[in-house]
Amino acid sequence: MKFVSSINVAKSSHSTSNYLILIIVIVVAGISQGLLLPVLSIFLEQKGVSPGLNGLNAAALYVGSFAMTLVAERLLGAVGFKKLIVGGLLFVMFPLILFPYLPDIKIWFILRLVVGIGDSALHYAAQLWVLLVTAPEKRGRYISLYGMSYGLGFSIGPLGIKLLGFGEAVPFWVLFVCMGAVLLLVLMKLPDTKPEKAEHGQLPERRFRRSWAWAWYALIPALLYGYMEAGMNSNFPVYGLRIGLDANQISSLLPFVGIGGLFLQLPLGILSDRFGRKKVLMSAGIAGGVMFMLVPVAGTHFWWTLVLLTVAGGLVGSFFSLGLAYAADILPKALLPAANVVASFHFTIGSILGPNLGGQMINWISPGSIFILLGCFYLIFGAAGVLFQHKPISHSVLK
Repeated sequence: MKFVSSINVAKSSHSTSNYLILIIVIVVAGISQGLLLPVLSIFLEQKGVSPGLNGLNAAALYVGSFAMTLVAERLLGAVGFKKLIVGGLLFVMFPLILFPYLPDIKIWFILRLVVGIGDSALHYAAQLWVLLVTAPEKRGRYISLYGMSYGLGFSIGPLGIKLLGFGEAVPFWVLFVCMGAVLLLVLMKLPDTKPEKAEHGQLPERRFRRSWAWAWYALIPALLYGYMEAGMNSNFPVYGLRIGLDANQISSLLPFVGIGGLFLQLPLGILSDRFGRKKVLMSAGIAGGVMFMLVPVAGTHFWWTLVLLTVAGGLVGSFFSLGLAYAADILPKALLPAANVVASFHFTIGSILGPNLGGQMINWISPGSIFILLGCFYLIFGAAGVLFQHKPISHSVLK
């Protein structure tokens, strides 16, 4: 199935209010991920669970997300945007209130799988809806705001660690109530619409292969962003506790990775319009990689760590949206839906690798090794840009 932009909701006079509701959905989705990963990691670390097993348990969320991505396109065509968003919210909400009352690592693995399925459904439906209902001349601006909204939620999420002082269940109940309010808003205000089907087009697997072959450098940033995001939220609390930071310091530092992205996402987008997205991706990757590699040097110095995380997060925090924008520059419009699915796959793979590989690095080498490896990945990506040469694509090869 291939999506086209002429969906009924685009004709509605309430498209702006629909967009704002979608933004609210994405903010709470960001909060849920930003809260769950560090809070559960702290719980497991305090229970004496090894960093490797801690990371493996955290990756369950992204295994669920990966599974959902496999069927999201077909499921969206069957149930429509609104029902998929509602289902996603329910799949995230109800496991939330079970985590503090079922403190078993095996049960948590299953609960995280369910949350990952719901979170992936939310992102896929909301992101594609925004792409399809937005006028082409405003699409870049709206997608940037979409990315910033998720970053805002993701930055707010770790602050929930501070609520643990009122009880282990309090952060989960607060998030549950917030998501319940958003669910009511979606049920009452969003129109129930489905994407239209294009009767003719390439097979999905062919579109996926071609979009990756022609725009691999634009799609790899999604993998790096997923690795950084999941790895930081799962492994940084363990890193902080291992080097001597307390839970309050960790909860205060962690949001600044996302806050840096909020500050620099729009300026980097403007720079990419002026100087080219490839140059900005290469420069941001190299500079961000260096900043990450300097974090272990700061040790337990709170303010130096805060500055380094903010700058590093700001430089690479727009990788997902900037990569998609670069893919839109390179690829024909007919391949953009496929590129979006490939980027989602990359993000999920990176999100699975981040907690696991980082946990093993902490366990077998040193806490600071997670930042050395992360920095190396971004440096390699930046250098690899010299190998990627975009060539014009003739319409004949699309048939």
